[in-house]
Amino acid sequence: MTQAPAPATPPVRGAGTLREPAHQVSPRAVGYWRVAALITSAFVGLLLVGGYAVWWLTVGTPPWWALLLGALALVGIATYPVVMPPVRYRVHRWEVTDTAIHTRAGWITISSRIAPLSRVQTVDSRQGALMRVFGLASLTVTTASAAGPITIDCLDAAQARELVATLTEITGASEGDAT
Repeated sequence: MTQAPAPATPPVRGAGTLREPAHQVSPRAVGYWRVAALITSAFVGLLLVGGYAVWWLTVGTPPWWALLLGALALVGIATYPVVMPPVRYRVHRWEVTDTAIHTRAGWITISSRIAPLSRVQTVDSRQGALMRVFGLASLTVTTASAAGPITIDCLDAAQARELVATLTEITGASEGDAT
């Protein structure tokens, strides 16, 4: 006679409960994200207006529903640079402990990633032209994981350099080949 498997034990809440990462990105990230969103919105808005102008010149007046759809798209394009940056700033967090790196990012879909430092293979920093204007940098931590690298966007540039040094020191001290 076979026995039914024992019911799963619910996880114990308390000391092992996952908490949000401790650090926020640089407050200058809001301005950076806003300018980047304005550039994107301006480009998409120009494409949309240009498309309607071509439609008007070649086919004639678009139907009412197409004009309504275009107007709604323009409202969304104009709202994006205002709404997204502060929401994204409240969500983006990071933390490096002696054992792991933990990030949370997103603004519509929020993702959280944790990787043991013993699995870190490389630490890369990136600072594009617009990021340099705002004094920001991003870190990408590549791990031995199929999920891909962990990225911390919009750190203060000096803080990013310190974090690279810290992660290099911690991972260099761990034994093994990070696989």
